[in-house]
Amino acid sequence: SCGNLDTASTCRLCRDKTRDRSLICVVEQVADVWALERARTFKGLYHILGGRLSALDGVTPDLLNTHSLKQRLAAEPVTEVILALSATVEGQSTAHFIQDMLTSSGVKITKLAQGLPVGGAVEYLDEGTLTSALRGRKEA
Repeated sequence: SCGNLDTASTCRLCRDKTRDRSLICVVEQVADVWALERARTFKGLYHILGGRLSALDGVTPDLLNTHSLKQRLAAEPVTEVILALSATVEGQSTAHFIQDMLTSSGVKITKLAQGLPVGGAVEYLDEGTLTSALRGRKEA
């Protein structure tokens, strides 16, 4: 149901009873799951879309694993969906699409923070990253 690759029909992460089933982190690809798992911070479940919306590449919502996400929210006690999508035009378009799709579900929808990377020098950052960093600032 999550879209992860495994030798069993239910992946190892979904079978793990110690994971927080109230949290679903939506990612684009399987590689994103393993990147998040390496951080050893997120203890919820994942939902892999299998890509992101792209008009230029012909990737439409029906080609992504979005329908099963709605089914999971209806069947499982999910309280929060975390959108962990690329900070690209396509990634953000996909995030907006999912937000619109899930608005009526009543589930809290959040997304990963964006902005200055640790060790990043301000002078080398692009305008989009700087804009996100300024908008997402918090009290020191």
